[in-house]
Amino acid sequence: MKFLAISGSLRAASLNSALLRALARVSPDDIEVELYPGLGELPLFNPDLEADDPPAVAELRRRIVSADALLIASPEYAHGITGVMKNALDWMVSCEAFVFKPLALLNASPRAVHAQAALREVVTVMSARIVDEASITLPILGAHLDEQQIVDHPQIAAALRGALTALRQAVLAPPSSPH
Repeated sequence: MKFLAISGSLRAASLNSALLRALARVSPDDIEVELYPGLGELPLFNPDLEADDPPAVAELRRRIVSADALLIASPEYAHGITGVMKNALDWMVSCEAFVFKPLALLNASPRAVHAQAALREVVTVMSARIVDEASITLPILGAHLDEQQIVDHPQIAAALRGALTALRQAVLAPPSSPH
């Protein structure tokens, strides 16, 4: 199974990116987690450019469509989603890449509740299938953990593997039909 992980931070020392890299390292052998590297290469969203399908946008869409599931970890800035994450999502609104796609929202900071709520709202409007059992908040912020320490932390590594297992189960289960 192939999962695409998207970090909403461009910082080299991003805790969210470290969390996603650690997640890829603790994933079971039957799950490949690929971290998407091109968020900063996307042009600013402009509906007039959608018909031209800028190459970076087409590549992100291709990766989302080909993934079995998505993992998103994004920091909170001023009680909201980061600009680069919102920009990427805006580019995907008019296509069906997110429709019924199993998705887990990971949070590296228990304090980042506003961005998580906003992110949940946006991907729900885009018809993603949020997997609550795979969407976890971890106390990474303030714990002074780097990627290796996240991997080596027994409780955090177990929580990450549990999230991946729940996401795998969601991929294998057909989406329930709305009533």
